[in-house]
Amino acid sequence: MIEMRIIGVRVEMPNQQPILVLTEVNGSRSLPILIGSAEATAIAMHQQGVRPSRPLTHDLLGQVITALGRSVVQVRVVDFREGTFFGELAFDDGTTVSARPSDAIALAVRVEIPVFVEDAVLAEAGIVLPEQGDEDDPDVDEADEVTAEDEVERFREFLDTISPDDFGGGAPKG
Repeated sequence: MIEMRIIGVRVEMPNQQPILVLTEVNGSRSLPILIGSAEATAIAMHQQGVRPSRPLTHDLLGQVITALGRSVVQVRVVDFREGTFFGELAFDDGTTVSARPSDAIALAVRVEIPVFVEDAVLAEAGIVLPEQGDEDDPDVDEADEVTAEDEVERFREFLDTISPDDFGGGAPKG
């Protein structure tokens, strides 16, 4: 399993399709997952610090899990079949529950738990975003971390060069 960082949600034009972007914590690959607009809104709102006065579905799920004395310790993207991603919630007692990755990640941003992707899924559906700038530039400090905004911008530029057909078997769903 490879730990991923949740970069954010972008809307692919012209179809207005939300895409969730995950990037390896210790690597260069990203995983784009086409998701529904409700899940995209739930993830983006939370990442932007918007907290509704009443709990949304993913907030409610987290509160119910806590009220039942359990906790989710990580979210996993475990499979990619026929253009569809499959995920699961991993609980503190070892129990796992199947979930759409978009729902699982909407919960993960709320309860601040890590997201992991199976190596085989990342090998099949992951992409390496094109680097910007000159790697040989002596003025670039290698210790500088690429910001989430920089990665999203690189991903946007990459998306402008591809179509859903480039992923094979139709558009991936999560």
